[in-house]
Amino acid sequence: MTSGGDSGTSGEAGKPGWRPGPWLAVAVVTLVVVSVNSTSDYLDMSRSGRDFDWWEPFVWEASSGMIIAAMAPLIGLAMHRWPFTRDRLIQPAFIHLGLTIPFSVIHIVAIYLIRNGIYGLLGGRYGFFDDGVGLVLVYEWRKDVLSYSAIAAFYWVFQYIEARRAAAADAARAKTGDERLEIRDGGTAVFLAPRDILFVEAAGNYIEFHTAARTHLVRATLASWETRLASRGFVRVHRSRLVNRTAISAIKPTPSGDAEITLTDGRAVSGSRRYRGDLEATAP
Repeated sequence: MTSGGDSGTSGEAGKPGWRPGPWLAVAVVTLVVVSVNSTSDYLDMSRSGRDFDWWEPFVWEASSGMIIAAMAPLIGLAMHRWPFTRDRLIQPAFIHLGLTIPFSVIHIVAIYLIRNGIYGLLGGRYGFFDDGVGLVLVYEWRKDVLSYSAIAAFYWVFQYIEARRAAAADAARAKTGDERLEIRDGGTAVFLAPRDILFVEAAGNYIEFHTAARTHLVRATLASWETRLASRGFVRVHRSRLVNRTAISAIKPTPSGDAEITLTDGRAVSGSRRYRGDLEATAP
């Protein structure tokens, strides 16, 4: 599984978690879920003869859905920062599992305040923690893990689609004889020939395109560009680095089992032993 990340060719590349597409999808699905759950709660409580005010199930579900939808872009940002890639599944899985805890805490505190406020205005009492704080926290966290996972999946799908579109655009440009790649260095569109790129390196929420002349900083994920650059002769040599095969002049093993890669411009970059197989296939 490979995360699409930012293509680097969109004006939205600088705001990966705040794209209207995935957020709108999350909002629409949330609205449907809120509608179904609230009406189901209302019907179930009516059939069981439970004493309640008609507006209560709608307040419960609407307050929860509103907070979850509002936090969706933060999950998008987390998916951009810690994407699932072909060779990295376990680490991001644990990171995102850990992030469900603050996500759930914010969700619980927010709905408690909203519901208490509405109940107070309408003269009612909201006994959110009547069954015990610990039980409520575990119960809500269990549901919030599912909500977080579903929203993360939405963002992953949109990122994957964007990466595929970018790859298709590259292929269409290549058919016209234009082999250059379009990247966004800040607000400037820069066109680079793959042969001029020596290596590409992750730098937090950015990636750096290193050429002999200069370095271009792009808001994107390395995983998305690995997908696009694989067919252009680039090989992953490190968890955070891709190298142009044609730019490698020498590969020197190190005592630790890693590799020191010398490029045609004289620069040396490190390669991980985890990718030695690809490097050995690349050795000049």
